[in-house]
Amino acid sequence: MTVEPFPLIDLSGPPEARGRSYGARAADRIRRGLGHYQEQLARLGLDRMAIRRAAHRQVRAITAFDDGHSAEIRGIAEGAGVEVEDIVLLNARTEILRQARRGAEAAADGCTGAVLLPEATRDGRLLHGQNWDWKVECVDTAVVLRIRQEHGPDYLTFTEAGGLARSGLNAAGIGLTANNLESDRDGTAEGVPLPLIRRRVLESADLALAIHAVRTTPKTASNNMMLSHAEGFAVSLECAPDESFALQPQDGILVHANHWLSPAALARLRDTGLDATPDSLYRQERVRSRLATGRPLDITDLRDALFDEFGSPWSVCRPPRKGLSGNLTATVAMVLLEPARGEMQIAPLPAVNRRFTFYRLDGTPAETAPLD
Repeated sequence: MTVEPFPLIDLSGPPEARGRSYGARAADRIRRGLGHYQEQLARLGLDRMAIRRAAHRQVRAITAFDDGHSAEIRGIAEGAGVEVEDIVLLNARTEILRQARRGAEAAADGCTGAVLLPEATRDGRLLHGQNWDWKVECVDTAVVLRIRQEHGPDYLTFTEAGGLARSGLNAAGIGLTANNLESDRDGTAEGVPLPLIRRRVLESADLALAIHAVRTTPKTASNNMMLSHAEGFAVSLECAPDESFALQPQDGILVHANHWLSPAALARLRDTGLDATPDSLYRQERVRSRLATGRPLDITDLRDALFDEFGSPWSVCRPPRKGLSGNLTATVAMVLLEPARGEMQIAPLPAVNRRFTFYRLDGTPAETAPLD
């Protein structure tokens, strides 16, 4: 099966101008993304006006959080020829879907992530990777952004078109992936949409400020964010809307799927997402056990762990299948980060496609190659 690589979009300049360029170059993918989220929300009983109202309620939190992000969203909308609320929807879809959900109908994206510290790798370089499990349609709506900042480190991010960030790395050596969590605190307060917090992480020159952004920014929805640094640090921050819980690597390995692990978190809140992602229990252990070999590891080992097919189609590497919500889901992308090299490898639909595209911070064109 031939699957096209995710397009690389180079951006620079002030936020609103950068947004216009982004919106114009990703307009088709933005419109496709809007279409399938509007359809999903319609199944939950929200018509276009209700969706617009839900998106508009997010605008105040976005503006208060970062004027630059707000300006970039306005620019994206102008460039793509859509309404500002449409781009807000793409950035706040987790929050809006969760507030609109009925039972498991709007179950959020999955994901399995892992970090290998230098002490665990053959060449002493930190490795960070993730499978992003979500709607199959997103293979045609995601992009890679390479952004040159006037003030701050340049960065690469893989995201849904119109979104500000999902996973990625920056020139300061910071890596980021994120995976879904749910709790009984979700939807109890207004917060900042998750892609904006992830963008703040990638814009940061200092790891401490990146961690601060994740820990202290109020959220509407729970989430887990895995942060790493090329010089040898990783942490998994399990975030409820109003507090977070840190998990550290063991023996140089850090793994997280879609259920809460922190004993402190489990003593304070209720995991409401595990019934919709029961495979998270063994995905977590399958990846960790495949990496905990006691021998030095390389990126092939990380990649092979994320290709694990145990329990397929409810597996670490998920082929297209219907989830409990009725949506057709899959591992949309396998993302591998090498922050010290400023390099990100991505395979779209890796269960059926094993061709990776290499995206680099140094400005070289994207390059696609099959597995060795």
